Formats: sequence, structure tokens, C-alpha cells
Amino acid sequence: MTSTIAAAREPGYITDPRTYRNRLRRLEGQIRGLTGMIEQERPCIDTLTQISATQRALQGVGLALLTDYLRHAHATGTLTDDTVLDAASTAITQLIRS
Repeated sequence: MTSTIAAAREPGYITDPRTYRNRLRRLEGQIRGLTGMIEQERPCIDTLTQISATQRALQGVGLALLTDYLRHAHATGTLTDDTVLDAASTAITQLIRS
């Protein structure tokens, strides 16, 4: 069991890490925009709409990273059953989006 946990913690991405970096940088821009909205005393509903969009974008990054983690674990032999991988990905997607 310990070797499985250790293998699951091996660094690496299936997706190019620059993809995540770019998405996170866009999120940084959204956060700066939110700060500006507060400073400019924009209507609360507009600010709340942007907060919601930012939260969804961050959840999307988390979901992509989690999927990447599972695919990496599968590629390195930590997970060997495609059915288990698909079921786990579906369940996690449902959990995050609920």
C-alpha cells in the first residue's frame, strides 16, 4: 500500500504545465479586476457575478489538475483499470460541480 501511495505522489503532468500556469494567471487577472470593482464601488450584483465566474474558473483548474493526476497515476501504473479511472473522474466531477 505504501508503494502505491508513493507512486501516486510522483510529480508529473499529462497536460503541459504551461496550460495550468496560463489559466491561473487569467484567474489572477480576474481577482485584480474584482479588487478594482470594489475600489470603483461597482454595483454589488456585478461584483457577485464576477466572483461566481472566478470561483467556477478556479474549480475548473482544480478539476483539470485532479483529472491530470488520475491520468498520470494511470500512466505510471498506479491505477491500472480504465473503468476505475473513468468512474473516479466522473464521481469527482459530480462532487466538484454540485
